[in-house]
Amino acid sequence: MHRRRWLLADQLGPHFLDDPDQPVLLVEIRDLFRRRPMHRQKAHLILSALRHRAAELGDQALLLRTDTFREALTRVAEPVEVCHPHSREALRFAQSVPGLTVLPPRGFITSQADFANWADHARRGPLRMTDFYRHARRRHDVLTALAGGTGPGRRARADNRAVPVAPPPPPPIVEDDIDAEVRRDLDRWAADGVRFVGRDGPRQHPATHTEAQARLTHFLTHRLPGYGRYADVMSGDDPLFAHSVLSSSFNLGLLDPEPAVRAAEQAWRADTAPRTAVEPFIRGLLGWREFLWQLYWYVEPRFGGANWLTATEPLPRWFAELDADAVEARCLADVLGAVRDRAWTHHTPRLLVLGNYALQRGWRPTELVDWFQRCFVDGTDWVMNATVIGMSQYADLAQVDTRPYAVDGTDIDEISDYCAGCRYTPERALGDLACPYTGGFESFLHRNRDRLVTDPRLAAELARRDDPEHREAVLAQEEKRGSTPP
Repeated sequence: MHRRRWLLADQLGPHFLDDPDQPVLLVEIRDLFRRRPMHRQKAHLILSALRHRAAELGDQALLLRTDTFREALTRVAEPVEVCHPHSREALRFAQSVPGLTVLPPRGFITSQADFANWADHARRGPLRMTDFYRHARRRHDVLTALAGGTGPGRRARADNRAVPVAPPPPPPIVEDDIDAEVRRDLDRWAADGVRFVGRDGPRQHPATHTEAQARLTHFLTHRLPGYGRYADVMSGDDPLFAHSVLSSSFNLGLLDPEPAVRAAEQAWRADTAPRTAVEPFIRGLLGWREFLWQLYWYVEPRFGGANWLTATEPLPRWFAELDADAVEARCLADVLGAVRDRAWTHHTPRLLVLGNYALQRGWRPTELVDWFQRCFVDGTDWVMNATVIGMSQYADLAQVDTRPYAVDGTDIDEISDYCAGCRYTPERALGDLACPYTGGFESFLHRNRDRLVTDPRLAAELARRDDPEHREAVLAQEEKRGSTPP
């Protein structure tokens, strides 16, 4: 007799089943949405994805709506198994349920044993994603000269071909009766006191494997060729630019990363996308995504943020509640508005606009992690704990990145079109027209001077701003600004 496979809300793709005819359990727990205010569009996407999967499976699936997961499991007659959950809390629960079989993880390319063998090997310094990515490429034979051991292969070479700046839009998301039902339920829950943040709106992210695969195919054809050139660019006119916007699809388990990596690699081998575009996309999946997942489990329970820099201020209300209309700084208003309206923005605005602003003002990293998890459709504990605490806020004693991710307004100006239409001047740190990022950056440097002098780049920045009178003026200005929106 088949065990019934319990598919968690982040395990909804076909690769989480061994047998397409295996009986499935899906569970909705309303209490999960009561615990802390989640973005309305994220809540919609999770419920829509669960219910669409149940509809796809038909009589093969048992969809239960209960108060707790434990209650749901008591209502299943046959033995139940579940793939390794994606959070420590969920894993502890699964291991506490008598008779529930916990299977190895799925949805990742590198096994935990392989990562541990790599990480345990004698090395100098902390674990770094770049080193892991090199290992993973060799281990899985990706972007090598003789991939798979056959054929002439391709050599890396410079590519100067023009790539489209404005590719066609991705396949539209068309809401259906399931989405309408989800919206009615969320409206009723909100009336009953369940709190959400952000704006409701038509669903903008895939809720099924079919939708996600269509968008991946479109990206590989139309946006991947420009990914290397435009992936870091920020634009108020085009929030997608070269991006696939599929992070939520991978994190919901709708897409399997290994076929996506192979498809991108094939685009390079077929000469439809340059290696300078293909490699950074693959590095995001095979490098960063795998590294963050493995690091989450490998260093537990030590990894959680040591607050290395001065960061004790709470998140201000305007930021926590996504009040973009209160902000005059064009970049921050646009990016915060994107979170409010779409529950998504790509990695550069997250780091250089949102995380950078919080770092400069010493906001509490743990509160920022919680905010990112609740407000982004792809927010998960294993991703945000490392990227926000470790990379963005540098609060983990340099386990993830080697320096604080802090820049001033001129850096934002170089890779965006925001500053041209902003009331602030990116080169100015003082005065009414001073860019809040430039003044904030200088204030950040001076407040953390003793801890930053060992970083060559930031030490040089400190040396350029070593005028005592200017320093005191900047510190006074930023203290007066406090937590008010810029």
